[in-house]
Amino acid sequence: MYTLTRNCSLGDLDDCGCDSSRNGKLGGRGWLWGGCSDNVEFGERISKQYVDALETGQDSRAAVNLHNNEAGRLAVKATMKRICKCHGMSESCAMQTCWMQLSDFREIGNYLKVKHDQARKLELDKRRIRAGNSADNRLAMADTFSSIARTELIYLEDSPDYCARNLSLGFSGTEGRECVQHEESLTQWERRSCRRLCHECGFRVEERRTEVVSSCNCKFHWCCTVKCENCSQVTAKHVCARRQGGHGHHRRRPRGPK
Repeated sequence: MYTLTRNCSLGDLDDCGCDSSRNGKLGGRGWLWGGCSDNVEFGERISKQYVDALETGQDSRAAVNLHNNEAGRLAVKATMKRICKCHGMSESCAMQTCWMQLSDFREIGNYLKVKHDQARKLELDKRRIRAGNSADNRLAMADTFSSIARTELIYLEDSPDYCARNLSLGFSGTEGRECVQHEESLTQWERRSCRRLCHECGFRVEERRTEVVSSCNCKFHWCCTVKCENCSQVTAKHVCARRQGGHGHHRRRPRGPK
């Protein structure tokens, strides 16, 4: 939806362009609609046709996917920003022209991350679904969905415990994973890596020092050899390790869909 909307406004798609449906109308005190608003209605309509068409089932998983698809589209619309340009003598802003523009993709992702952290687990009456026919199943799911806002994300199953080793599901846990700390130019996300990978999984951070031997002070001798010295350097890495006498079990179970 984001890509379709952006490309539409840029004129990259045939028979599609800016949304000028409100241009010239008074939007508020001191400003009116104009400019090139992103055509989010086009992006929403076309993306819905393609993405929702993938859900051909009539079961609860298909219903959840369709609900979350719509929540994602609504997130794109909810994060749009009003951009304005001033007019008047020396741009005194006596009047402004405003249009609606997509937010940065990262902002939409942050918005959905909050929704993900607050996602609701869908509790269906499985006995009612198993006992009834397809019409009853749809009615049971409709009753359940009626109490859930269209903007909220939902899920059917709890996520597995990614802290623990589980080869059948294809992940090895966080024990032994390297994390980053005490380095310059770290992003805020990187500064929290030891907390996320180790502490939140019940592990401690262990510093492991390794001596690395490499060639150094190389010199070219005529003709024609290169002679080097062996230099050793101690490197430090921080990894997640079990606590003494403990098993490093996860203390805070992750929420959200599988």
